[in-house]
Amino acid sequence: MPLVGCKKQAPPPAMPPQSVGFVTVHPHALVLNTSLPGRTDAFEQAQVRPQVGGVILKREFEQGADVKAGQLLYQINPAPFQAAYDQAKAQLLHAQAAALSIRAQLDRYKPLAAAHAVSRQDYDNTLSSAKEAEADIAQAKANVESAGVNLAWTQVRSPIDGRIGRMLVTPGTLVTTGQTTAIAVVTRLDPIYVDVNLATSDMLRLRRELANGQLQKTGDNAASVGLTLEDDSQYEHKGALKLSEVVVDPSTGTLVMRAQFPNPDHLLLPGMYVHAQIAEGVNPKAITVPQVALQRNSKGDPYVLVLTGEDKVAICLVQVDRAVGGDWLISKGLKEGDRVIVEGIQKIRPGAKVKPVEQTADRSSAAHAG
Repeated sequence: MPLVGCKKQAPPPAMPPQSVGFVTVHPHALVLNTSLPGRTDAFEQAQVRPQVGGVILKREFEQGADVKAGQLLYQINPAPFQAAYDQAKAQLLHAQAAALSIRAQLDRYKPLAAAHAVSRQDYDNTLSSAKEAEADIAQAKANVESAGVNLAWTQVRSPIDGRIGRMLVTPGTLVTTGQTTAIAVVTRLDPIYVDVNLATSDMLRLRRELANGQLQKTGDNAASVGLTLEDDSQYEHKGALKLSEVVVDPSTGTLVMRAQFPNPDHLLLPGMYVHAQIAEGVNPKAITVPQVALQRNSKGDPYVLVLTGEDKVAICLVQVDRAVGGDWLISKGLKEGDRVIVEGIQKIRPGAKVKPVEQTADRSSAAHAG
C-alpha cells in the first residue's frame, strides 16, 4: 500500500511594515520670548491723611476723576486755626513794639555810657534786654509761621497728579492728626509698573543676552517687554525693564523684575494679572519638533525616534531648550534633513522597518516663542 506523504505547510505571510508619520527637520528663524506672569503696580500712589484735626466741612472733588497736584480735596473747619494764627500775629506785633522801646533806650544809653554818664551795668542790662526782645520777635515769627502752616493744612490738597478713588469720609466727619486711615487715595496711572518673578537662572541668561545684543533694547540697557492682558489680547504699547530686586527670595529662588509701560488711556489698573513677554531676539537656525515626538528614557534623558536611510527606527538623544507653543526648541542632537517620527510611536520599536508618511504641517519661517 503506497504511503501518503505529508503536505508541507506554507509559512504565514510576513507582516507589512508599520506606517508612521514623520516631519523633516528644517532650521528656521525663530523669535524668542520669555513669558512671565506678573501684576501691575501704580507708578505713584498717595494715601492722603489729615495733618491737623477737625471736622470736615465739604468735599471738593469728583469721585474717580483726575486731579492735579495741589488741587483742593477736602476743607477742614479752619475757625480754630484762624484764631490761633491771628493770636500769633498779635504776639508778634507785641514783641516788635516792646523791642522798639528797648532799642530806643539802648540808642540813648550808648553815648552816655561812652561818656560815663550812666553806669556800665545799666548799659549792659539794656543791651541784654534788646537781645531778648529780638529773640522774642524771632519766636513770635516762628509761631506765626507754625500757625499759618496749620491753617493751610485745613485745606487738604492732592500731593500728586493722578486719579482719585472713592470718597472715604463724608462732610461732618471728625478727623485727627496722624490717623492711620486715609481720607483719599490718589493714584498715578501713566506710566504704570508691571512686576514679575524671574528665576535667577533666567536672570543670568537675560543679562548675558542683554550684554551681547541678543535682547531688543528700548533705551540705556533696557530690554523691550510686551504685555498680554487677562483676556489674551496684546497690549499695544511696549515697555522696558527698569529694575530688579537686589535680594533673591531663598524659598523660591526668584527675584522681582519691574518693567515700566506707558498707559495713556488708563487701560491698565493697579493689581491686574498680566503676562510679560521679554523679547530675547531671533534664533536664525532654530530646530523645533512637535511636543508629541519627544520621549524620555528610564534615566529621564529626552530623545526622539528618527528614520534611517533604510526607513528603520533609531533613537536620537537630544537637548531641549524650551517649549515653543506646541513644539520643543531643540538645542542639540538634530540637524537639517533628519526625519523625526511624530505618529505611530507606540506601535514601533528601535530597529524596526517602517513605512514612513511625511506629515504636512505649516512650519512658519518666523514663528514666535513665548
